[in-house]
Amino acid sequence: MGWIAEADGLPPLEQAAKALLDRLTPMEAPAGTVLFHPGDTVKGFLIVLRGRIDVCLTGPTGRDILLYAVEPGQSCIQSTLGLLGGDDYSGEAIVRRDARAVLVPRETFLALMDQSDAFRGFVFTAFATRMQSMMHLLERVAFQRVEARLAQCLLDRAENGTLHATHAQIATMIGSAREVISRRLDALERRGVLKLDRGAVHITDAGSLAEIAETL
Repeated sequence: MGWIAEADGLPPLEQAAKALLDRLTPMEAPAGTVLFHPGDTVKGFLIVLRGRIDVCLTGPTGRDILLYAVEPGQSCIQSTLGLLGGDDYSGEAIVRRDARAVLVPRETFLALMDQSDAFRGFVFTAFATRMQSMMHLLERVAFQRVEARLAQCLLDRAENGTLHATHAQIATMIGSAREVISRRLDALERRGVLKLDRGAVHITDAGSLAEIAETL
C-alpha cells in the first residue's frame, strides 16, 4: 500500500482507488514553505502524512488571521472548495512544521469522487468537520473577547507550558492585531499569569489563564 498506510483518517479503500492513489509520490516540505498563495489555481487535494500546514487569510489592512491548520487526518477546505466548485485559493498556506504530504491531482481526485464511495465519504466527512471548526472560529472572533481568545490559544498551543511564537504570529492565530496582543501579554505578565521571552511565552499560572479563557 506504500504511503496509504501512513495516512491517518483515510478509510479502507476499494482496490481500484488504492491503485490510483498508490501511483502518487509523497513530497517533503520544510517549515516555512509556502504551498499556495491567494489567486492560485487549486491543483489537487492535499493529504498530510506528517507535520502541520497553516492556512491564513489576509485582510485589506494587511492583518492576517489563521483560518485553520491542516495536520494528519485533517483536510484543507480551500482545496476541496476549489476542486468541487472551481474557485481559486483565497488564503495562503504555510508549512509550520516539516511536512510530508501527498497531492492528489484534480483529475485523480474527481475520478475517485466519482468511483469510490469510501474516498467520497472521507472527503465529505473531513469537509463537514472543517466547516464546523470554521463556524466555531467565526463565533469566537465575533463574540468572544480578545483576552479570552488569547488565553485559550496559549493553553491549546503551548507545549510543556511554553508557546514558541512571536506576538505577530499569536495575533494571526486569533485574528487580532500585533499591538493589541502585545498589550494583553504585557498585562498578563504583570499579573504573574505568564512570563515573556523573545519569541516565547511561558505559562506560569494555567489556572488563571483557564478562567480568563472561559469569560465571554
